[in-house]
Amino acid sequence: MWKGVSIRLPGEIHERLNRLAKLTGRTKTYYVLELLEKHLDELEDYYLSAAVLERVKKGEEEVLTLEEVERELGLAD
Repeated sequence: MWKGVSIRLPGEIHERLNRLAKLTGRTKTYYVLELLEKHLDELEDYYLSAAVLERVKKGEEEVLTLEEVERELGLAD
């Protein structure tokens, strides 16, 4: 099921997207979807990791040493 989203683009990016679409015969939507599909994973990784790091710095996130992880997984010597 398709759902919509509306975005405003800075002039330069909008013009580049228009030019690309015109020269290739594809739609602007096609290229926006391509960008999202290829880079959304990276954005999620970055921003979600940054949020965890902030919680770690505030002492709000549990942190384990390698030895503790090995022990919990039954990998300790």
